[in-house]
Parts: sequence; C-alpha cells; structure tokens
Amino acid sequence: MSSLSKTTHPLRIMAGSANRPLAEEVARELGVQLGCCATQSLPDTETHVMLEDAVRGDDIFFVQPCCAPVNDHLMELLLYVDALRRASANSITAVVPYFPYARQERMAHGREAISAKVVARMLESLGASRVIYVDVHAPAIQGFFDIPVDPLSALPVLVNEFRDECYRDAVIVAPDEGRVKMAVRYAETLELPLVLLHKRRTDFATTETMSVVGDLKNKIPIIIDDVIASGTVLTQVPLLLKAGARPEVHLAITHGVLAPRAIQLLDDPAIARLVITNTIPLTPEKRHPKIQVVSIAPLLAQVIQRVHDGASISSLVRLT
Repeated sequence: MSSLSKTTHPLRIMAGSANRPLAEEVARELGVQLGCCATQSLPDTETHVMLEDAVRGDDIFFVQPCCAPVNDHLMELLLYVDALRRASANSITAVVPYFPYARQERMAHGREAISAKVVARMLESLGASRVIYVDVHAPAIQGFFDIPVDPLSALPVLVNEFRDECYRDAVIVAPDEGRVKMAVRYAETLELPLVLLHKRRTDFATTETMSVVGDLKNKIPIIIDDVIASGTVLTQVPLLLKAGARPEVHLAITHGVLAPRAIQLLDDPAIARLVITNTIPLTPEKRHPKIQVVSIAPLLAQVIQRVHDGASISSLVRLT
C-alpha cells in the first residue's frame, strides 16, 4: 500500500492487549512492524502500561477494540494515549473498531449517565488526535468529539459474502427501526428488497418483536445488525418463518460480542450462517460451526494509510 505521503512523520502501528491478532494483520497489510509495548496487571488489579519503542515525532495509530472486559481494555487504551502523548508522539489516532458504551449515548430515563460521551471526553482530554471506529451503535456519538472522527462501516467487507447467485431470492432484514438506514445500504449494494421488523423495548435489556413490514414469502432472509450480544436478534427467526421466509436464515453482523445465550440460539436449525468481522476476537468458548469470521484488517489498513497520507476517505466512512 505504498504511496507518496504528505507528512514526514513515520507511520507507526501499536496495539493494546484486546485484539493483537487484528493489529498484527493491519501492520502486515501496511508493510510495517507492529510497535512494541507491554501491558501488565498488577497484584492490586491496577493496569500498568509501558512503551518499549521510542515514538517521538511519529504518527501513531493505536489499535484497541474495547471488548470484554470492557473497562480493563478501555482503561488500557486511555493509559496508552497518555503515555504516547508524554513520549512526544506527533499524533495519536485511537483505532477503536468496537467502541465502548455505544449503547449508552442518551438519557433514556432520568438520572442516567451518558456513558458514550464520558468515553469521548476522556479520549480527547488525554490527547487523542483522531478516533476511528466501525459501525458504532449510535451514529450521533461522532458529535461527542471535537476532534476528527472516522465512522467506518463493515458493509464493504460483509456484502462480499452474499454476492453469490444463490442469494438472488434473498431479502435484507432490518431487525429494528434503528438499523433501517444500514439495511437500506445493504439492500442497495446487493440490489435486494428490504424488510423491516418492528420492535418495542420492554425494559433496559429486553425487546419484543411486534410485526413484519415487507414481503418474506419464499425468500432467504439476511438479517443485518451492528452488534450481536445476548442474541435477541436470533429470537426473531420464528417470526420470519411465520411470515413465509425460507428456513435458511443468514445474518451479517459487524461485532460478535456473543454472550453464551447467543451461542445456544445458533443451534436453531433454521439458522444457516452468522457472518461477523474480527473487530472482537473469537475466543474458544464463542466458536460455533455456523459462525464465519471475515477480516476488517484490509479496510482499517486502507483507511490508516489514507489518513496518514492526507488523502480522502469519504468513500469509506459510514454515512448512515
């Protein structure tokens, strides 16, 4: 991915402990070495970080998705941003493919914290120059920052898994109203019709599907979403079948949080495949024969190179 850079500051990729395989793949795509740093958990559970490479004058892209344990990985990221600033890095871009607290972006009830804004303020105040994330749950989070934010979408990676002729009778399914814009982009890209599932939230952690809007008769459903955690989206499968869909449901979901309940729900014979990206590492307890992982590293590498070169990334950012 060589090009004439507009900056004389070296490009450096560094990473915390959350997903080093992803960072290593990004570094390989860019043809650079992954920088050396060390994270240690002290006996009293405090986190200690240390940069093992000199970074003075470098443009640092620090890769750290804040997946479980979320608070540990977030604290690690914040400490590294502080360490990089104190070590005189020229710029610090926090590459956070899975952005933490993204579902706490507003006050749904009184006396709640807007946790996503707290994260944004911490990153910015500690010295982050820029933030890159992928398919954040609430796009409005971009407005919490006063520094540049690149809101990427995994759509270019995930749609390639559904371009085969066997999906000519498929339909894109938006699992709720909040994912409609994302679903429209999938439908337009794959030239497929769109179906909407209407839901209502019964409490903080539970939603109930009420109705199906659109034609599913004898169609292959492809459910899209930004994150799968407890697997609520999988409980919608019977409703799709009742509406006439074929019993071969596919899912294209960016972030595989995958709580144990979600893994169990994948045993449903009507579910054919769950395609996720590697923004979150797939640990052994989360593996399932129906899960297919595609890599987001080439997209991240392309964006990092363009940002470093001062080139446009408008064709790659999420505009939903």
